[in-house]
Amino acid sequence: MLYAVDAGGRARSASSAPSEDAFDAVATHFELPEGARAFAKELVCGVRRHREELDALLGDCAQNWRISRMASVDRNVLRLGAYELAHTDTPVEVILNEAVELARRFGAESSPAFVNGVLDAIARRTRKDPGAGADA
Repeated sequence: MLYAVDAGGRARSASSAPSEDAFDAVATHFELPEGARAFAKELVCGVRRHREELDALLGDCAQNWRISRMASVDRNVLRLGAYELAHTDTPVEVILNEAVELARRFGAESSPAFVNGVLDAIARRTRKDPGAGADA
């Protein structure tokens, strides 16, 4: 959903990002356990609410990369991972592994390493756990 919004006009304001109603409409096309659906909704809506904060964090941690120049898949996988790192208690290793797998499945050949490197830097910045930022 985040990729579709990003690719469909690259809107910058949170008001043009997917609403909870839009998420619910799209989610009806997927068979998910209720807990997974609720967590996915939290992630999508959380990224929407915190997009400016997340993009600033990504910009700081993605050395020599501007957000606007990143591939759309990479940018949105990074936003999801950054949101989870900054706003949930999901273990760092789980976040990095899932993000790298999304990048591998939907991104370019170089996407998994790029996503892992940027999220590793974000984990070191956002998590106080000394084990945060371990290689995925």
